[in-house]
Amino acid sequence: MDITALSAGAPVDNGLILTADAASREPALAEVLAAAAGARLVHWLAPGEGLVALATPWHAVAQRLRVDPPVFCRHICPVEITLPLTQTRSDLDTLIAAGVSFAARLDVNRPFSVQTRTLGRGWPYGPYDVNTPLAAQLQASGAPLNVRAPVDVLSVVLTPDRGYLGLSPATDNLSNWAGGARRFRRERGQISRAEFKLLEALEVFGLDPAGAQLALDLGAAPGGWTRVLRQHSAHVVAVDPAALVPALRRDPGVRHVRTLAQDYLATADTAFDIILNDMRMDARDSARLMSRAAAQLRPLGWAVMTLKLPKQETVATLAAALALLKGSYTPIGVRQLFHNRSEVTTALRRRG
Repeated sequence: MDITALSAGAPVDNGLILTADAASREPALAEVLAAAAGARLVHWLAPGEGLVALATPWHAVAQRLRVDPPVFCRHICPVEITLPLTQTRSDLDTLIAAGVSFAARLDVNRPFSVQTRTLGRGWPYGPYDVNTPLAAQLQASGAPLNVRAPVDVLSVVLTPDRGYLGLSPATDNLSNWAGGARRFRRERGQISRAEFKLLEALEVFGLDPAGAQLALDLGAAPGGWTRVLRQHSAHVVAVDPAALVPALRRDPGVRHVRTLAQDYLATADTAFDIILNDMRMDARDSARLMSRAAAQLRPLGWAVMTLKLPKQETVATLAAALALLKGSYTPIGVRQLFHNRSEVTTALRRRG
């Protein structure tokens, strides 16, 4: 999609900043523009960070994106105030003074947080230097501060020459986390970064492995997703011709079937509460494989899979893969998560 940027000269006082993976910024922008009649890209603030001028109210655009969630846009925040910056510590007084002007709109019954992001390099101060004094000033309104679970968010996005501020409900932002950057602490015994993808998917799609008795992990090696399920006490059939890590090989709750997923499914007759698939294959081939696996999913069970996407024809490939899945599954959700790269994660329930 060829998007022509407008001049960045005039301040924006009714706009939004969208965040997406840099490689997916064009389809993410298309999703936002489809929900916002008359909106225009002003310019890209950074790779994956787009400033959009709105012709309609922010809350109307946010509502449309809540009702029909985007796939590639992982976070939006409103722009109500634009400030000039010098990228010196004198900016802090300017930002705090502007931020305090939102105090009258805070509700004493709704926890809030301040989320600051700095784009670019050379900053003599960081997000903490803005968040801490500004939150302290806003608490004087009586609204409680809750960084991890805010109801309202004051978003502060800083570029070397400008700052952008806006207040909104966290649900309007598509994510409670600044820029949609959901970070997890690395745990002792963690096998791979892929575990973060599953943890984020469980959170975003509202899935709970607790109570699941038996799960199937297709393409399991070296075992990151299997380890996450074992932490929730589910027994796992891990299918992969490659080896699992020693800790999982010793785990009596894991049965490792050393074969290809296609061969396993050809003769499978076990019913599972959960089916996972993080296999490195073309998204359409993976969708066909998961369609075969649907017969092994219990009626109230669910599945999570990643769809690997090419650099070219990304949207068309995703659409084709999802169309294949819809023959066997009802989608719970489809998102390019923070911990995804050139892929999209989808959660599914068996159709019928």
